[in-house]
Amino acid sequence: MTATAPHPRLTKTSPDVRPAHGPRLPVRALPLLPAVVLLLLFLAGPIGYCVWIAFTDLKLTGQAQESFVGFGNFARAFEDEAFLNAVWLTLVFTVLSALAGQNTLGLALAALMRRASKPVRTLTGGIVVTAWVLPEVVAGFLLYAFFRREGTLNAVLEWLHLPSQNWLFTLPILAVSFANVWRGTAFSMLVYSAALNEIPQEITEAAEVDGAGGWRRMWYITLPMIRRSIGTNLMLNTLQTLSVFGLIWVMTRGGPGGRSQTLPLFMYEQAFQNSLIGYGTAVALLLLVVGSLFSLVYLRLLRTEV
Repeated sequence: MTATAPHPRLTKTSPDVRPAHGPRLPVRALPLLPAVVLLLLFLAGPIGYCVWIAFTDLKLTGQAQESFVGFGNFARAFEDEAFLNAVWLTLVFTVLSALAGQNTLGLALAALMRRASKPVRTLTGGIVVTAWVLPEVVAGFLLYAFFRREGTLNAVLEWLHLPSQNWLFTLPILAVSFANVWRGTAFSMLVYSAALNEIPQEITEAAEVDGAGGWRRMWYITLPMIRRSIGTNLMLNTLQTLSVFGLIWVMTRGGPGGRSQTLPLFMYEQAFQNSLIGYGTAVALLLLVVGSLFSLVYLRLLRTEV
């Protein structure tokens, strides 16, 4: 008996069958190709070039060609007292103006405005947001006029028969920290206003009926429920404050004697005033590392929250 071949129509295999996911992946990736190209061209490219410059002795003037110096610029930075002073002042400026100032004042304004009348909310919000939308240079001149020896603050102190002083000379880092708080609090206020509006009113009313006062409700109910907004706001405020340049430059230019010179101003001085592009770029990379460390800490705290 001879075996009969299966009918062609009954076969399960066909040469036209293609893999389910083979050629579709490149087609799906095509819409992302322009974005990837732009990121490589305008983001990864300049960053990579800056990393290369940080390991060279490139200068603006008096040099035909740069040479590779390895970690020499970074070693020079950690041996430079002016750099270490700039690092310390950057941390002080960030803690005073971002972590303590903008964050705390923004939360307080958002909480108080919930209980205020509509005209008060409109007026307060308009004043705070106006300070935020002002150009940085304009805000710097306003705060310079406020803190200078013949400025508004000393005029008010003399009217109250209190001692006055040259704030931009005696306490420059506190003056620029206050200026950054005045200018940037609106962002924190808006973030916390949105977060507080998401808290169910029933929870707050139940706690008030149980006898919890305002501070206890804030500590045990409000803050735990908006902790993600607090972490996000702290991270964004910190990164923004680390890069503040124009405000301090207009008010003090890092002086007197470098007592308000943060890392962005130190970087600018080395790169463009002293013409040490390689050294200034190395300082910029160290500033990027500081910002990355802050971001990792905040992201870790947000990830491990219960």
